[in-house]
Amino acid sequence: MKTKRKIEVVVISDVHLGSYECHAKQLLTYLNSIQPKKLILNGDIIDIWQFSKRYFPKSHLKVIKKIMDMSASGVEIIYITGNHDEMLRKFSNMTIGNITIVNKLVLNLDGKSGWFFHGDVFDLSIPNTKWIAKFGGYGYNILIHINRFTNWILERLGKEKLSLSRKIKNNTKNSDKYINDYENVISDLAIENNYDYVVCGHIHQPKMEYKENKHGKTLYLNSGDWVEHFTALEYQFKRWKTYVYSEDKLSPFYADEDVKSMEMKDLIAAITIFNPQKKKQTIKP
Repeated sequence: MKTKRKIEVVVISDVHLGSYECHAKQLLTYLNSIQPKKLILNGDIIDIWQFSKRYFPKSHLKVIKKIMDMSASGVEIIYITGNHDEMLRKFSNMTIGNITIVNKLVLNLDGKSGWFFHGDVFDLSIPNTKWIAKFGGYGYNILIHINRFTNWILERLGKEKLSLSRKIKNNTKNSDKYINDYENVISDLAIENNYDYVVCGHIHQPKMEYKENKHGKTLYLNSGDWVEHFTALEYQFKRWKTYVYSEDKLSPFYADEDVKSMEMKDLIAAITIFNPQKKKQTIKP
């Protein structure tokens, strides 16, 4: 049996369970390879915008069960809400066992303060033109299907895979300006509020970079996504690093044996009757 990596804090975001672009198997492999003390789910974990009863495969249920099992085994789970799972915002500050739902989080690690949030509140396209953003999500689904078919052909021709969505995003007019503005607004606010680092997601662009202005500096951290980049943030030995699934020499880890053999109905039942450590539900003031 492989030894799991012990990590103090892990941050993942933009998983989009329940959507076609989600890569649940890779995420499950990663979760099975680590043993964190604290797991921060930084928004858009479940894609409620695109949720359909017709599509929620077994691998997606396995991820949910894995997270619940981690909670039951003592891992602190903090679920920070995003725009695709915004329905959970009405449950903000609710705690069930080791799972807490919040809209934002301030965390002190080794004498340094960090500000955690998903980041959609800094995206002007979300509050005012949500219907455009949702339409874009469905268009992205179509793009993913085309991309998978294209890569299926390329693989059989012995050619390198490509990412159509990334190509389009990289060639979109003003996309670089949008990303830079997003990063700078967040970093400036973190500096203004004296945070040593700021952790977000939302734009599917993993990054770790010091940002500076005339008032000071902060460490900008973006956990990326599990749609294209397959990245996470890890905190251990008093430092942050970006985990990249494709560069993990310890892979593959496989799903837990008990989960691997479970039928769909058994997975649903296990999630439905979940009772973490038999603790009562509490609501934080």
